[in-house]
Amino acid sequence: SQISICRDLPNIEVITFSVNGISDLEPLSQCQNLSELYLRRNNIRSLEELLHLRGLPRLRVLWLAENPCCGQDPHRYRMTVLRTLPGLRSLDNLAVTEEELSQALVDGVEITAPPARRDVENGWAESTESSAVGSTAEPGNELLSCSLEETNKTQEELGMKPVLRDKYSSFSPQETDCNQKKRDNVLNAILLLMKELDAEGLETIQQTVARRLQAFQKKELQEE
Repeated sequence: SQISICRDLPNIEVITFSVNGISDLEPLSQCQNLSELYLRRNNIRSLEELLHLRGLPRLRVLWLAENPCCGQDPHRYRMTVLRTLPGLRSLDNLAVTEEELSQALVDGVEITAPPARRDVENGWAESTESSAVGSTAEPGNELLSCSLEETNKTQEELGMKPVLRDKYSSFSPQETDCNQKKRDNVLNAILLLMKELDAEGLETIQQTVARRLQAFQKKELQEE
């Protein structure tokens, strides 16, 4: 699984995995302290995957938009998510109301079992026509803006300074979009994993980073 590492992070509270090609949410079922989960624009094809999140008692924020499971009926999608996860307070960056939670019991589809892996491609359990919402390509700046916002949210929680837009978007003039995306995902993963470390672990990270920075600075001086 793309996110199997989450099975070893039971105390993590915020996860940002937007734009990562994720399709299976089962590893997240072990994250009992998870309160915020950002999964927009992945490859989640069935809302039945949400059953893996039902056992997370602290989950309050979920961003799932722009996945194939959202289908072509926004109301049905939102009602089904809220019926499955009634503890949510925010879904796709929109606050959840008490009226919606009540309506979800009527309009939402009841999901009783996680998807069989061979059937996930069909999206809804009873439909083979589910398609991604907003699947057309969007400008890179919009993607960068969301990713930068999520990264800075994590940095703020860690007591770190926010990443400036120019530093975030121009690691190298020759860097391709693919490499930029990979670097951003690695950065997000590192920041999330740091929350699981104790003082000794953080000191090790600090020493390693210091050595890496010295190596980069030495290389830059040699190139000059």
